[in-house]
Amino acid sequence: MSLPVDVVVMAAGKGTRMKSQRPKVLHCLGGRALAQHVIDCAAGLSARSVVVITGHGAEQVEAGLQAPAGTALRFVRQEPQLGTGHAVQQAVPVLADDGVVLVLNGDVPLIEPATLQKLLQASAGQHLALLSVDTGEDATGYGRIVRTSDATRSVQAIVEHKDANDAQRRITEWYSGVMAAPAALLKGLLGRLTNDNSQGEYYLTDVVKHAVAEGREVRAITTADAVQVAGVNSPQQLAELERAHQRRLADGFMAQGVRLADPARFDVRGQLVCGQDVEIDVNCVFEGRVELGDGVRIGAHCVIANARIEAGAVIHPFTHVDGEAAGVRVGPGALVGPFARLRPGADLGAEVHIGNFVEVKNSTLAAGAKANHLAYLGDATVGERVNYGAGSITANYDGANKHRTVIGADVHVGSNCVLVAPVTIGAGGTVGAGSTITKSTEPGALAVARGRQTSIAGWQRPQKQKKA
Repeated sequence: MSLPVDVVVMAAGKGTRMKSQRPKVLHCLGGRALAQHVIDCAAGLSARSVVVITGHGAEQVEAGLQAPAGTALRFVRQEPQLGTGHAVQQAVPVLADDGVVLVLNGDVPLIEPATLQKLLQASAGQHLALLSVDTGEDATGYGRIVRTSDATRSVQAIVEHKDANDAQRRITEWYSGVMAAPAALLKGLLGRLTNDNSQGEYYLTDVVKHAVAEGREVRAITTADAVQVAGVNSPQQLAELERAHQRRLADGFMAQGVRLADPARFDVRGQLVCGQDVEIDVNCVFEGRVELGDGVRIGAHCVIANARIEAGAVIHPFTHVDGEAAGVRVGPGALVGPFARLRPGADLGAEVHIGNFVEVKNSTLAAGAKANHLAYLGDATVGERVNYGAGSITANYDGANKHRTVIGADVHVGSNCVLVAPVTIGAGGTVGAGSTITKSTEPGALAVARGRQTSIAGWQRPQKQKKA
């Protein structure tokens, strides 16, 4: 296409069948709002601008969508909602005459740029072009594509289901809701719309019959891929489309060599990048941006968000990793879990071991450090080969501010210790089990801070008094 492309996204509907206070186009699929998928697809076409038509919940919708880099995003409102044609009419004042307009639906999230490129090529900057679907199955509820009976099979009209006669309802080719046309042509056709139909609405589909009446050629390209043009009108449809989307992602990863234990139990809700020989067990969820290096193994039932897992690391089952904005890094060959939690700012070096029920937040663990059981490391710097005992914690919060704990290389922290920050444990030192450490220690020192044990021979426990 030599002409600039301006995309119009219809996102004004209420979505009553969703039975939700949230506007329909803000419900998520694959971790992104339905309408955000559509906007991002438009960016994949190098669209000059994206115009989103809002109505129901307009303020929420406008606040909930973001412009991709390099794409101008603007909003117009349809108030009241008088039909699809009326919706696109609201965008006319902000559409330049020198471009091609591509009309998309905000609740149809999985349309692909390659399909839209074909539609734009069919329009060729001169014609009204439609994307139709024909799977050979019943098309109840959809507008039918009516063609001539001669060899040209040219498009004559789109007839909405409620207005179709019996013969037209037997047509299996239906309109997807996606069209492309030169802006000047589309504006003229929109100006001819009326609401003389069973719904009393201004149908966008009526631009077809007006174009035909003017003697213009209307082109249609047909796809059998119903998932690309599937809309979301109910929680059931959203769930079905989510599974279809995830299965396509799974198939793509397996084609790259990723081993998925079960592609039907796999969810990506953001961006997942995998190296070679990655293995992922069942029921794992990936959110935000996650990178898995060569040979990484992810155990069953893990949730991993905004993290980089480097080559050869193993994340054992039921581990929760969430880097949020700060991110999480798991170094090469590290072992994490099962039932571990890595929070924002956790940075694990090579061969680090984080075991069951261990939580790490805003802490750096150098190569070979181990915290294998029931421990907490928050706001800590941990040196190489440290052994951090079961039940030990860094007390990093004084009620107002966070403080840092520094543990030198080769330190051994016994079980059930409390390191009260700010404090430094000198390299090679030992902290005796059960100690509460409030002062920094010298390298190589043994620190023990606990009450002296007292034993009383023959001591009798108190007895419960018998009730009268």
